[in-house]
Amino acid sequence: MDVNAAVAAAAAIAGLMTGVIAMLAFRWSEREQARPTRTSLHTDAVLPPGVDTVLSVLRSSAVVLDEGDTVVKASSAAYALGLVRGGRLAVDQMLQMARETRRDGEIRQVELELPRRGAGRGEGLAVSARVAPLGSRLVLLLVEDLTEARRIEAVRRDFVANVSHELKTPVGALSLLSEAVMDASEDPEAVIRFAGRMQHEAARLTSLVQEIIDLSRVQDDSPLDDAEAVPVDDLVTEAVDRCRHQANAKQITMATGGGPDLKIWGNRGQLAAALGNLVENAVNYSPVRTRVGIAGRRIAAPGGDLIEISVTDQGIGISEKDRDRIFERFYRVDPARSRQTGGTGLGLSIVKHVAASHGGEVTVWSAEGQGSTFTLRLPEAGIAARDRVIATDTEFEDDDQLYETFPDHIPAPEVLP
Repeated sequence: MDVNAAVAAAAAIAGLMTGVIAMLAFRWSEREQARPTRTSLHTDAVLPPGVDTVLSVLRSSAVVLDEGDTVVKASSAAYALGLVRGGRLAVDQMLQMARETRRDGEIRQVELELPRRGAGRGEGLAVSARVAPLGSRLVLLLVEDLTEARRIEAVRRDFVANVSHELKTPVGALSLLSEAVMDASEDPEAVIRFAGRMQHEAARLTSLVQEIIDLSRVQDDSPLDDAEAVPVDDLVTEAVDRCRHQANAKQITMATGGGPDLKIWGNRGQLAAALGNLVENAVNYSPVRTRVGIAGRRIAAPGGDLIEISVTDQGIGISEKDRDRIFERFYRVDPARSRQTGGTGLGLSIVKHVAASHGGEVTVWSAEGQGSTFTLRLPEAGIAARDRVIATDTEFEDDDQLYETFPDHIPAPEVLP
């Protein structure tokens, strides 16, 4: 009897201990699951409430570091700039700032030049870095990319400097010529000669001021404010009329083409100025007794059909090294020749800006000694008929003659039934 009682008591004790052990194991398991892992220590859970939401809407690149300089949180922009690599802050100057801020709690700010990611990426990135404490253990780093702002500021400074230089040249020439006229007051032939030079410089000054005004206007005005469906034929006719006198003086034939159903949506004045500048350049830089062609056509594009207007000349052409810079303000391939033709260096800048503001582009093909083709591609307005190039110049009686003149640059005529 005593043995059975002892066995029962031992079994009860064993069962109790098993239950206690199971309960302890369950509690330990729950505690282990709730305990932060090495990975979870670097997630959003350690950030103060609301910080993650604020960082997600900031335009600046954001990086949060813990007391061990490990990246707790980083925005996608921070990775794109190359600030974070392998879970660590990759810029030593910023890391040193973060450590000093963690030590004394002071906010620090500095501007740095960072190399671009990858080789051969051109100039570095200009950034402004600001470090501030975030709670008791974390440090917040905000980095603003200033590269584009610096570039725009440099362009503005160059523009002001170039305008000042370009204006000084004709103004100085007018001043000297006026003195020459006064000194030659008793020599009628010299007065006439100097007066002619003064008229030339005055015309050049007027053209420069007008193009500066035009460039300022197309930068400030939205093309959609006065947008309308503009027929390509009207733009071509206006551009040809604008340059007809110069073309006749150099015996240059103007070959025009474009279907009457081709229309562009935009500001009529800006579009006319852009095409007029292209045609004027083609005439000014073409030798005597050559041809300039202006052709329009429709091309298919994923976002909708585009209207393509090409201006082709048989001029001196543009070298490869100058081709990428010809759309810069005041840039001239040949400054001496440009001044002879009255060029200001702003015409192609206006063309590029008008094309961009209308949702299009301007491209150039050129080879030295073979001529150039400038092409405007702009969104089409409305529904147009079949694509076709129709010659309107009297020397070109049909499409075949126009195509044979510029076989490399003007699309072949479509054979209609």
